[in-house]
Amino acid sequence: MEVLHKREERGKRRTFNEMNTRRKLMKRVLLAAAAFAALATVAAASAKAEETTLRVHYSIPNLWSEIKQKLATEFMARNPDIKIELDAPEETYAKGVQRLLRESVGGQAPDLAFVGLNRWRILEDRGLTVELDSFIGDAAAFEKAGYTPALRSLGQYKGEQHALAVSASTLVMYVNPDLVEQANGYMDDFPTDFDGLIVLAAKINNLGNNIDGVWIAAHDWRFQSMLGSYGGRPMNEDETAITFDSDAGVKAAELYFRFAKEAGMKGYDGNAARQAFAAGTLGIYIDSSSYLTRMMEGAGDRFEVTLLPNIVASEDKSAVYFPTGGSAIVMLTEDAAKQQAAWEYIQFVTGPDGAKIIVENSGYAPTNAIVLQDESYLGAFYANNPNAKRAHAQVASYAGPWYAYPGAEGVAVTDLIAAALVEVVEGADPNTKINEVADDVRSKLDMQ
Repeated sequence: MEVLHKREERGKRRTFNEMNTRRKLMKRVLLAAAAFAALATVAAASAKAEETTLRVHYSIPNLWSEIKQKLATEFMARNPDIKIELDAPEETYAKGVQRLLRESVGGQAPDLAFVGLNRWRILEDRGLTVELDSFIGDAAAFEKAGYTPALRSLGQYKGEQHALAVSASTLVMYVNPDLVEQANGYMDDFPTDFDGLIVLAAKINNLGNNIDGVWIAAHDWRFQSMLGSYGGRPMNEDETAITFDSDAGVKAAELYFRFAKEAGMKGYDGNAARQAFAAGTLGIYIDSSSYLTRMMEGAGDRFEVTLLPNIVASEDKSAVYFPTGGSAIVMLTEDAAKQQAAWEYIQFVTGPDGAKIIVENSGYAPTNAIVLQDESYLGAFYANNPNAKRAHAQVASYAGPWYAYPGAEGVAVTDLIAAALVEVVEGADPNTKINEVADDVRSKLDMQ
C-alpha cells in the first residue's frame, strides 16, 4: 500500500513538473512573439519613415488622367519605397505653368511636373528646373537606353538638359469615311492640298443642317503646324525676331478664314468638336494625334475613324516642319533626398516601359527609341493599329520644335495669337490681323 502511495506521489510530481515546463515554454514563446511583433512594428515604422513621397503635377485630365494613374501604379509596384501623389490637374498646359509659377512663389511647388514641350522653357527662365545632366552621366550609355540626340533636344537649352520628352504628337486629320462617301468623295483619293480639302469639307457641310465639314482650334500650336506646312517659322533661329507674319504665316491664317467662310466651320470649342465627330456629325477633325484612342473609342461602332497625316503645302519638303506637341517632365524639387527618387520616376516614365503604357493608351508617339527598335514592346500594337502607325510615321518625317516664345510673357503671347485667330474665323482679314498680332508680340517681347 505504501509503495502504491509513493508511486502516485511521484506521478503527481512528474505531471506538475511537466505542466510547469510547458507553462515556462509557452511564456517564452509568447515573449518571443511579443518581441518579434515589436521588432516588426519598429521595422514597419522605419520603412514608412524611409518611404519617399513625390508630388507630381500634370495637365489636360481628359487625356492624361487614366494614363498618369497607370504610370504611378506601375512605378510604385516596382518601387515600393516611393509613393507618387498626383496633384489635381489643370485643364491646359498654359494654366498648369501659371499655377506652377504661383506655387513656386509660395514655396508650394511639386517635386515633378509634366508640362507642354513649349512650356518648360518658362520654368527654366525662372530658375525653377533642376538641370538633369548630372543624373544622366554617360551620354553614350544614355543614348543606348533609347534617348537619342533628337529626342533629348526637345528638353535642352544652351547645351543643358532641363527636361525629357514623355510624349510626342503632330497635327493630323481625323476623317469620317461615311460622310466623305456621302459627299461623293473617296478615301483612296483623299485631297492632298488645302484647296481640295476645303472643297470636300464644303460638300460635307452641305449634307445637312446638323452636319459640319471641318474644324480646327484657334490655337498657337495648330497655327504653328499650318505655318510649318507652308515652310514658315514663328521666329528666326536665334529667337531674336518674330517671323510668323511672313507669306507662309498669312497663308496659314487664311486657312482659318477659308475653313469658316467656304466650308462653314463653326466656332465651337474642342470638347464640342470631339463630341460632334464621335456622333458622326463632323466630317474632318484636325487636331493632335494624341487624341487617336479617344476618337476611336468615341466613335465606337458608328463609323471607322481614319487618321490621315496633315497636308504638306510647301513645294520645298525640306522646309516643312510640324511642331512636336506633347509633354516633357521636369524636376523641381531642391531636396537632395527626394531628387534621386524623382530621377527614378523620370527614368521610368521616359523609358521603354513607360512609353509603352503611354502609346497604348493614347495617340502619342513614343519618345524612347527602344520601343521602336524592339518589337516586343509595340510590334503587335502597330500591326493592329494602322492609324497609330501613320501618325507616328509623320512624327518621324516632319517633327520639329514647338516654338516657345521666350521670357515671362511667353504664355500671354500664345493667348494673343489664339485671340487673333478667333477674329479671323469670325471674319477679320487674315493678312491684316496676322500682321497686327505679330507687331503686338514684338512689342510684348521687345523683339524686332
